[in-house]
Amino acid sequence: MNYAYLCTLIILLKQPPPFMKNFIYLIGITTILLLGCNSKTEEILQTRPNIVFIMSDDHAYQAISAYDNSLIETPNIDRIAKMGMLFTNASVTNSICAPSRAVILTGKHSHINGKIDNHFPFDTTNVTFPQILQKAGYQTAMFGKLHFGNNPKGFDQFKILPGQGAYYNPDFITKNEGEINVKGYVTDIITDMTLDWLKTERKPEDPFLLMYLHKAPHRSWLMAERHMEEFTNKTFPEPATLFDTYEGRPAAAEAEMSILNHLSWTSDDKIYPETINAMNAQELTIDEGRFENSVGRMNTGQLANFRAQYDKINADFKNNYLALNEEDKMRWRYQRYMQDYLGTIKSVDENVGRVLDYLEENKLMENTIIVYTSDQGFYLGEHGWFDKRLVYDESFKTPLLVAWPDKVKPGTTSDEMVQNLDFAQTFLDVAGVDQPSDMQGESLVPILTGKMEDWNREAVYYHYYEYPAEHMVNRHYAIITKEYKLIHYYFDLDYWELIDRLKDPKELTNEYDNPAYASIKEKLHKELEEVRKKYGDSDELNQKYINTFMDDVEKNGIFGVNKKKLEEIIEKRKTNKN
Repeated sequence: MNYAYLCTLIILLKQPPPFMKNFIYLIGITTILLLGCNSKTEEILQTRPNIVFIMSDDHAYQAISAYDNSLIETPNIDRIAKMGMLFTNASVTNSICAPSRAVILTGKHSHINGKIDNHFPFDTTNVTFPQILQKAGYQTAMFGKLHFGNNPKGFDQFKILPGQGAYYNPDFITKNEGEINVKGYVTDIITDMTLDWLKTERKPEDPFLLMYLHKAPHRSWLMAERHMEEFTNKTFPEPATLFDTYEGRPAAAEAEMSILNHLSWTSDDKIYPETINAMNAQELTIDEGRFENSVGRMNTGQLANFRAQYDKINADFKNNYLALNEEDKMRWRYQRYMQDYLGTIKSVDENVGRVLDYLEENKLMENTIIVYTSDQGFYLGEHGWFDKRLVYDESFKTPLLVAWPDKVKPGTTSDEMVQNLDFAQTFLDVAGVDQPSDMQGESLVPILTGKMEDWNREAVYYHYYEYPAEHMVNRHYAIITKEYKLIHYYFDLDYWELIDRLKDPKELTNEYDNPAYASIKEKLHKELEEVRKKYGDSDELNQKYINTFMDDVEKNGIFGVNKKKLEEIIEKRKTNKN
C-alpha cells in the first residue's frame, strides 16, 4: 500500500464537492502531501514491527534445551527464549504437517479451511495472513518447506521445497527462476537463501514478513556431514514410557508408530539394502524407494562421508542385532532414531544462530518480533513411538518461543493455552492490521505484553482426521485444559478417554470410567459441546469428511495401510450403512 497516496486520498475525500473541480488546487495539495506526508508515512512504516517466523518440521519441544537439556543443547534457539517468552502449553489443532500449516496461514481450524489431512489438496481460495500483510504494505518472503502447492499467495519472493523436499542437493520451486536444484545440505541452503534476501532484496523503508521454514527434523532423518561422527557415537537417555503397554487406550494400541516395529530399516535406521540381503532374516525388510530418495541423492563426496560413519553401524548391526532380545532391539533402534533425529536439529540450531546474528549485527532486532515454533510436536520414544498425530502431549504440544524487544519481558514463561490457530491474528495485531472476523484464533499480544486482563481462554480444541492411513491413528477430537483432556475416538473405534494432566503427566491412565471423575467428566462434556459449537464443528461434518475420504480410498486405495485391515474397515462401513 502507498501510504502517501492513502494520506492524499483521505484529505481529498474530506473536501467539499466544489474542491474536486479545482484541478490546480488538487495538483498543489498532492505535491505538498508527497513532500510533507512522506515523513509521516516513513514513520508509520518504521514503527510497524518486522516479523521473522521460524518454523521447523516435527521439532519436539523435548529436543530444545530451553525446555529440556537431557537430549541436546540448542543455544541459538534458546537465545529467543532468553530475549523473550517461552510457552509451555503451546499446542496445535491437528498434529500433522500440511493441515497444521494451513491452520497457521488461515487462522482457521482444519474443518473450516478444508485442509483436514495430507490426502486432499489445500483450498487456494482461502485468504492467508501473508496476503493481508502484503496488502498492508509489508514486504513478504518465504524460504524452505511449505509442503503444499507451488505458488504461495501473498509473497513478493519465495523459494520453496516441492512437497517434503530432500535433505541433500534439494530441488526448489521459485517465484522468479522456475524449478532449480541446489547442491549442499538443505538446512544450510534455506538459511543461505534467507540471508541473501535480507542482504540484497529487503527494502529498508518497508516492514517485512519473513517466513524461514526448515525441512528438518522431518523423517527420514539425514544430518549434515559435519555432524555425523559426533551424533552416531552418542548415547541418549530413554524415556520412562518407552515400553508402554497401552492398557485402557485401544487407539494407542492400534497406532502403527512403534520404534521397534514400524520404522524403516533402510531409510530410517540407515541399514543398507545389501546388509539386509546378506542377513537373510524375515523380520528385516527393505524400503528401497525411501532410501534412494534420501541417501541416493548424495554426490560422491557426500556419500563417502556418510559411509565413513554408517559402515560401522551396519557392521555392528550385521554381527549383533539378531541375537538381541526384544527389549534390547527396541533400545538399539531407539538410539539409532535419536542419533539421526537430533543430528538434524544440530544444524537447525546452528543456522537459526546465523539468522539471529545477522539481525543483531544489522540493528534489525530492535523492531522485530521473532517466533520459533514447529508445525507440531513429535514422539521421541515416549509410549514407544516416533511420529505425531495422537493428542498426547509430545505430539499435541509444540515449541513456541517469542522475542519482541521492549514489548516482551526477557526470560519470561507462560503456561497459557495457546495454539498455532492464534499465529495469524497475532501477526496482524502487531502490524496494526484489522483481523478478519472469520479467523478463529486469538491474538497473543495480551500475553506477550503482560496485559492478562485481555486474555481469558481456558481450553483449546483438537481434531485429527487422517484415518485409515499410514500410522493408523484413529480419528479423534478433544478438549484440553491445563488440568484435563477429554478425547473422543470416533472412527474406526468409538470410545472416550479422560486424562488427568496434573496427576498423570505421562498420560498412561484412562479415567473416563472412574467414578471419582464423574463430575469432572460431566463438566468437560458440556465444555466440549460449547467449544465445538463455537468453532463450527459437528458430527455431521465428521461424517461428511469420512464419506469423502473413504469413497476416494475405495476407488483409488491409500498408502501405508495393511490390505486386510483396510478391507475390514470398508466392510464394517458398508454394514453400518445398511
